[in-house]
Amino acid sequence: MRAVILGLLTLFTVQIVAAQDGLSQIESPFDVSTTLDKLTAALESKGMTIMARVNHSRNAENAGLTLRPTELLIFGNPAIGTPLMNCAQTTAIDLPQKMLAWQDESGKTYLGWNDPQYLKSRHGMQGCDEVLDKVSGALANFARAATTE
Repeated sequence: MRAVILGLLTLFTVQIVAAQDGLSQIESPFDVSTTLDKLTAALESKGMTIMARVNHSRNAENAGLTLRPTELLIFGNPAIGTPLMNCAQTTAIDLPQKMLAWQDESGKTYLGWNDPQYLKSRHGMQGCDEVLDKVSGALANFARAATTE
């Protein structure tokens, strides 16, 4: 029975994959636009401010080019970003936070974001693990909310 429960938990757990170069990503069962709509709702429900939504494919089309669906959401909250910048002020170059939804060549949709551990390495943060862990958890939760029914 225990094996069955563990198997079901594994089956229904949304898996977040930390890819190389500091990009975490998760597959979405939704199209790019719906994924970002769901992400926006999840972020706003937790008091985050949406700064911008960039539709790269539409911008490409306006320039006479083609690009598979690709949209970027820029969001933040000073209560979360300021502690990161206090750890290493150069972190400001990577803030506000961003999440990118894209459709790959096979038609699958993904949601990706910078792994806060990458920011730690990039900016030489020391003594900030608690803040980074909190941000990592929040970003993963937002990603799950955007990519599940």
